[in-house]
Amino acid sequence: MPVSPTVLLTKHQTQFGPVLPLDLNANTVCRLDFSAHNALLASENLENTGQFAAFVNKLLQQQQATVGIGGYLENRIIYRRSKLFAGDLANRSIHLGVDIWVEAGTPVLAPLAGVVHSFKDNVFFGDYGPTIILEHTIKNFKFFTLYGHLGRQSLRNLHPGDVFTIGQELGTIGTFPENGDWPPHLHFQVISHMLGLQGDFPGVCSLADLNKFAQLCPDPNLILQCRHLTAF
Repeated sequence: MPVSPTVLLTKHQTQFGPVLPLDLNANTVCRLDFSAHNALLASENLENTGQFAAFVNKLLQQQQATVGIGGYLENRIIYRRSKLFAGDLANRSIHLGVDIWVEAGTPVLAPLAGVVHSFKDNVFFGDYGPTIILEHTIKNFKFFTLYGHLGRQSLRNLHPGDVFTIGQELGTIGTFPENGDWPPHLHFQVISHMLGLQGDFPGVCSLADLNKFAQLCPDPNLILQCRHLTAF
């Protein structure tokens, strides 16, 4: 019987390195809530990226933190800022990755060895911006990790098949507008099957598609191992 991605990632957690050169379990890291439960979002103009970035910084300051984290399977209201997430039948609002809100220019690291599956500059407002997808194999099981909202320089001289070792720098956190026009952060996602896509994969799904995509995209915290996510 095939091993599930969750079981496999759990079994090999001691082999994973950090995605960023910082301690995600430090007291300077806090959970950020972008769901309707956060009443502060109601009065914010999130279509203006500069104001959105100032709002993120305010949330961090309120918790005496320098890094924000959160998002896996969170039903968010912030996607109303872009037509990208509007659907004919249902809007997409369920976040399939983990976001790490940190300063632009912060290095992004490969948490385990892999090769470049594909990459793309997804330029639509509210999209990933520069994106890299790595392919990994553990015990003959293939899976993928996606890194979105990078700086455009991260894609220079990159080729499919390029090998990255654990801890090697993939790129850097991008600034807006080149990062898809978001406050600086990393979107990190684990994917068990790419569905034939290249350089892109849904990072947000509709409530109707939640079960399908939750199976395709295991919890990224199995790699990140951040206590601020497990305790929320």
